[in-house]
Amino acid sequence: MAIISRGFRGKRDVDPRIPPGQYLERGFPVLSAGPTPRADLSTWTFSITAGGAPRASWTWSELTHLPHDDIVKDIHCVTKWSKLDSAWRGISLDTLLDGVEVAPEEQYAMAHCDGGYTTNVPLADLRGGKAWIAYQYDGAPLPPEHGGPARLLIPHLYFWKSAKWVRSLDLMTEDTWGFWERLGYHAYGDPWKEQRYWGD
Repeated sequence: MAIISRGFRGKRDVDPRIPPGQYLERGFPVLSAGPTPRADLSTWTFSITAGGAPRASWTWSELTHLPHDDIVKDIHCVTKWSKLDSAWRGISLDTLLDGVEVAPEEQYAMAHCDGGYTTNVPLADLRGGKAWIAYQYDGAPLPPEHGGPARLLIPHLYFWKSAKWVRSLDLMTEDTWGFWERLGYHAYGDPWKEQRYWGD
């Protein structure tokens, strides 16, 4: 009779799409730093600014009538869960930025959101088919608890960078930390490098 140590289960198959230190989550946990804002779509706008000065702005109707993408991406939360094949609809940041004058020295952006949340992102990570303003999830309007009516979707970075309830992007010449970055989260947040906190 073979002797098998307690707890031995053989080699576990690990999905290569799950970054180090993450586990597979089949649900969609709700994590927020404060209360869930509720937006009035009749007055809702999304803007691109620079130094707070407007460069472009869209109403909800204008935004959602732009050409959209249907996106299926894996997402990774800094709290160590990963969700595979999440399905979204949104407007590419390429589409929005193509109509905006961007100075060569403007290499960063700060997302500003309802509720006061902010997060910083290099402009290069918003271009090249890497980021969207998402307004649907799994074939339905994006629920408020998941950032609806619209959130940033930057799936190649930890999910706190995919800011909920996004209302504007402010173009910047220098990288300035946002809400969680000031509280100890990594300035960039690459899940494959486990860039969770300062010093990672």
